[in-house]
Parts: sequence; structure tokens; C-alpha cells
Amino acid sequence: MSRRVVRQSKFRHVFGQPVKADQMYEDIRVSKVTCDSSFCAVNPKFVAIIVESGGGGAFIVLPLAKTGRVDKNHPLVTGHTAPVLDIDWCPHNDNVIASASEDTTVMVWQIPDYVPVRNITEPVVTLEGHSKRVSIISWHPTARNVLLSAGCDNLVILWNVGTGEMLLALDDMHTDLIYNVGWNRNGSLLVTTCKDKKVRVIDPRKQQIIAERFAPHEGLRPVRAIFTREGHIFTTGFTRMSQRELGLWDPNNFEEPIALQEMDTSNGVLLPFYDADSSIVYLCGKGDSSIRYFEITDEAPYVHYLNTYSSKEPQRGMGFMPKRGLDVSKCEIARFFKLHERKCEPIVMTVPRKSDLFQDDLYPDTPGPEPALEADEWLSGKDAEPILISLRDGYVPIKNRELKVVKKNILDSKPPPSPRRRHSTCDSDFSQPALEEVLEEIRALKETVQAQEKRISDLENKLGQFTNGTD
Repeated sequence: MSRRVVRQSKFRHVFGQPVKADQMYEDIRVSKVTCDSSFCAVNPKFVAIIVESGGGGAFIVLPLAKTGRVDKNHPLVTGHTAPVLDIDWCPHNDNVIASASEDTTVMVWQIPDYVPVRNITEPVVTLEGHSKRVSIISWHPTARNVLLSAGCDNLVILWNVGTGEMLLALDDMHTDLIYNVGWNRNGSLLVTTCKDKKVRVIDPRKQQIIAERFAPHEGLRPVRAIFTREGHIFTTGFTRMSQRELGLWDPNNFEEPIALQEMDTSNGVLLPFYDADSSIVYLCGKGDSSIRYFEITDEAPYVHYLNTYSSKEPQRGMGFMPKRGLDVSKCEIARFFKLHERKCEPIVMTVPRKSDLFQDDLYPDTPGPEPALEADEWLSGKDAEPILISLRDGYVPIKNRELKVVKKNILDSKPPPSPRRRHSTCDSDFSQPALEEVLEEIRALKETVQAQEKRISDLENKLGQFTNGTD
């Protein structure tokens, strides 16, 4: 008589739990634009959500602690002339976020630690190089200021945000619409999925395809792919009978899958969120009301189903907190920010433990906010693993670091031959000293306005403390 042995895993009993109602973010008009992006980006300081906006594209940035009902006049980040399709926080600066839009541009924004009084309309830098809408952006995991963008022009561009320059353009590799792009752990390779049904592994600096696989999933609907910590590729897609399916592949032997599992029949594209520290992949389908999670190991069947978090409401999008933003004292191993039609609901994934001590086995050292390389070093062929930090004493976010953009040869560039004249009351021979005086006064006024905005924000926070009865 054979006894069935249950597989040993410390993550077998992970469970998900929504936060209390007063810890949600209410009254947010989540974007209704048709796009398979997650619509939400989170870091240890802020949550950013793409929202409905008249006359252009916008997203809202809220400090994590500012829960409850969001004021309808809360400042937005506006600057795009068409809907925003994707947003992504910089992994090396918690105050810098990039946005991609239907207006073909990518913009990079500096978000202040205090809540501004007016909309943020001026990006630090605007990156122009795509000819059609840009639906994907992703920061390099280890190199400072390197940003990837992919558009509906089948073009992948790598930018140096610090100079505003295009580093590389991968233009002849994709024959159709790009569905998603993902970096490997040290940022030396990319994996892409495309409407031509191919999954490609690309070395961006050599501008060559290292490996590719045609139709890892036989269905026609979009496929998603990410790298695992070991360098394998995890994919989600559809069978010929429109059943959702997941697969694990070795790019060195793309012919046969390591694992291939059918899941259920549903239309929503599964967005995979991968935690490299625990080797758990969370699958969230747009329009689903559940999150399934699996552990990837080196034992057959390699992708082990753990559990499903279910709720009543379908999700419009999902944000995934980096490991350094989690509460280690409560054995929290993941936190999602689920978007509803009018609110954002944090969902906490926890491993039940009796001890209150720090759990070393749940929290190995994790990538921190310091970049391992400069953009020029990475471009010249250097690779480096992420710089790791310990979460033993919890993570304290670094204060605002300003993103400086240095345009090369900006003084050498000649003025355009026939600039468009603007109507002005000023005389054409406006003297240089007078001009400098006006500019100096504008600068002083801007500093005064910024100081007053910060003062207003501080007073609002104090008022909040009084009304909550904490002071």
C-alpha cells in the first residue's frame, strides 16, 4: 500500500487577504482604454494609476499612506496629448516614473515627496522616436537611467534617460505587433512575444536573436513571457480550443517545454508577476476575479500549483509591490494593488508563521535601489548582478533624489533658420541685463511657489492628524 507524500514547501500555505475598507484608495476613475497593460505601478513610496482624463492622457500618483477617499481635485500627472497606456517606476529612484502614450512619446517624470497643489505638466525629459503608439515601457534592472520602450510600429528602443538620447533601436526583429517585453535578472537579455506567434530571446547590445520559438501556445490570442531567476522562460497563452495555458521553457532547447499545463477557459490574457526571491509566479487575468499562484522548482512537474485567491469583483488592472516595500514583520511575501472601476484595493499575500522574529528563509537578500552599472558601462558590454540589500530591519525609502538630464552639445546646436515669431509686447532690442533680471525674478517666484506648496502640504498633513485625533 503506497502512501502519498505531500511535497514539502514553505509556500504551500500562502494565503491572500484584502485590506480593510479604510486602507483602500477610493473614488479613482480608472482608465477604460483598451490595452493589455496593468494600468498600475507601485513602489515603497507611491502608487500610480492610469486614470480617465479629458483632452489627453493622465495618471494619478498617491503616497502609499494616503488611503481613503481621493479628493476629486487631486493633482494628476498630465502632459501627454493622448491616453497613457503604460507606466513604470524607476527601480533605482523611487521618485522617478516613466509613462508611455498613444501620442507616440515616452515621458519621464520627477514626483515630489510632498503632494503638489497643481497638476504636474512638465516632464523631466520627453523621448521621441516611435512613429505609432507606445504600449510598453520597462526600466533596466541593474543599469542606471536605461529605459526600454516598445510601440505599435514593431520597434523596440533603448534610451539613456540621463541624456535623453536613443542608445539602441531594434527595428528589424519583429514582423508584427509586440505583446510584451521582459528583461532577465542582470539585464543582458530580453524576451519578447509578438503577434507573429514567435517568442524571441534577444541580445539587445549585439542586436541579434539568440533563440526563438514559434507558437509555444497554439491559440491565436496574446502570449506573455518572462524570464525566471534560473534563465528559463515562463509563458502564458491559449490552446487551440481557447483554454488558458502556462509553459516553462529552456531557451537553449526551445523545441520541448519543461512543463506545459492547461488551466481554464476564459478570455482574459494572464499577466504574470514573478517574485525571483521565492520563485513564485502570480497569474492575474484582466476581467478575472482571482489570482492564481505557482511555485517554480527544479523537481517535476516543475510548475507546482499553490493556491488561488478569489474575490467577487473583476480586476481592471494590477500593481505589484517590489520586495523592499513589504512588511517583513507580518511575513508578507507579496502585495498586489487590484484596480476596480472606481477604487484600488491592496491584497496582501502572507506565509503563516507563529514566530514574530525575522524569517531568514522567506526573505533572502533582495535587489535594492542602487544601480550596479552606469548606462555607458552597460552599453559597452559590461554586465552586473543587482546589488542586494537585507530586509532584516525593514526597508526605509531613500529621500528624493533629483533626476538630472544632461543634453549633449546643447550649446553647439544652431538655432533653426526661420523660427516662428510669437506676438510679443516686448521690443525686439530687449537689452540683455533687463532679460536676465526678468529671468531671475521668474526663478525667484518659482522657488517661492514651491516653498508655499510644501508648506500647504505640511499644514494639510497636520490638519489630517488633528481630525484623526492622533495629536
